[in-house]
Amino acid sequence: MNRHIIFAAALLISGTAINADTSGGITPAMMEQIKSAYQGTPTDRAIHNAIAANNIDNLAVNADNKNGFNTDFSHRVKSKGITDQQSSGRCWLFTGLNVLRAQMMDKHDLPKLELSQNYNFFWDQLEKSNLFLQGIIDTAAKPMDDKTVEWLFKNPISDGGQYTGLSDNLMKYGVVPADVMLETYSSNNTTKMRTLLGWKLKEWGLELRKLHADGTPADKLADRKTEMLGEVYRILALTLGVPPTEFTWTRKDSDGNIIDTRTYTPQSFYKEYAGNDLKNDYVMLMNDPTREYYRLYEIDYDRHAYDGQNWTYVNLPVEDIKKMAIESIKGNDMMYFSCDVGKSFDRSRGILDVNHFDYESLFGTKFGMDKADRIRTFASASSHAMTLVAVDLDESGKPRKWMVENSWGPGANDGHLIMTDRWFDEYMFRLVVDKKYITPKVKEVLKQKAVTLPAWDPMFAEEE
Repeated sequence: MNRHIIFAAALLISGTAINADTSGGITPAMMEQIKSAYQGTPTDRAIHNAIAANNIDNLAVNADNKNGFNTDFSHRVKSKGITDQQSSGRCWLFTGLNVLRAQMMDKHDLPKLELSQNYNFFWDQLEKSNLFLQGIIDTAAKPMDDKTVEWLFKNPISDGGQYTGLSDNLMKYGVVPADVMLETYSSNNTTKMRTLLGWKLKEWGLELRKLHADGTPADKLADRKTEMLGEVYRILALTLGVPPTEFTWTRKDSDGNIIDTRTYTPQSFYKEYAGNDLKNDYVMLMNDPTREYYRLYEIDYDRHAYDGQNWTYVNLPVEDIKKMAIESIKGNDMMYFSCDVGKSFDRSRGILDVNHFDYESLFGTKFGMDKADRIRTFASASSHAMTLVAVDLDESGKPRKWMVENSWGPGANDGHLIMTDRWFDEYMFRLVVDKKYITPKVKEVLKQKAVTLPAWDPMFAEEE
């Protein structure tokens, strides 16, 4: 029996009550009882010595659980090449472009292809700047401590994002091959650029609110906003480069033979080599056990462009999502996938497994929150987007494990992460699938009027 339980039982048997101060403070008597929870036994001292000199995760690794972990998969979508977002929060963009490039390579028999993340990131930052500034204009009559105004000033711009921001961006601006607009230091290391832009946007937000308070007409506010966006464009051009309006590209087949060389615009390149309607042909599925299933939700201001689409999703039990994910993989279609990647993660082996760490045995206490509790208390949320590419099914068709293509460069499993099915249940949040794989029940849910949630909802967290 746990020694803490034994001690509590002994207090009850002896008739000793826990003397809690009703005012909420810790009294001397309470302190004595609190201290007695640590007995200083030889076991306690040995554990203390180990923890004092080592990383807790290293001590909590469940060594027996590492044995015999199978890395083979029954169903896998073919992919070529691993990308690297480096020190940036652009996983959502890398993930979306990785799904798209796989489709383009397969459709046109291309030997390899990487799309320029820097190109679409440039437009993302400009659009997000406009979203903030126009949001400030729209709320200028509200007090500074209004919840929406406060949220805007706390979140003027970020390099994180989600699928609807990706679909709006690509459908408006197109795509270009990676060598047409190369990465720069600031695209790979976004912190300083994002910080400086955030400072300027907050400064301009205060200016726009003052102009409104002084009675400046709407057209003059719009003119001033356009001037501000001109400065944003200049900052982006200096840090990321100027996006091309057209480019020349040579197409080769899978054997490396030249097919043709032509001039494209980013939009014409997207139309010819991809062409799919990212806004209307795909749907985001969510597993959020804190809210009603089989309902359509959207989150206010959770978009990348002012005239874009709010993040909209169908909330479903995880088993429903798995069925559509399996059908998509069997159909040779990768998926945009997001999760809480930092939990139960063995980075050296590229494995996500809820049994990897045994903190309970190490500390002699139970960590008992389920997925819904973790969401409600902000202990878990989607933190990273990757590309779902494989599932391993047992003889009955049940998934044993899953695999994603990551954007952290080469590493374990050739840049892929493998997750157990139980980890998928606990820490998977979002999946975007082609509508051809959705069930009739999901089709009916899509006809609903979406329930709008506020921007500060726990599910707002952007993938980085």
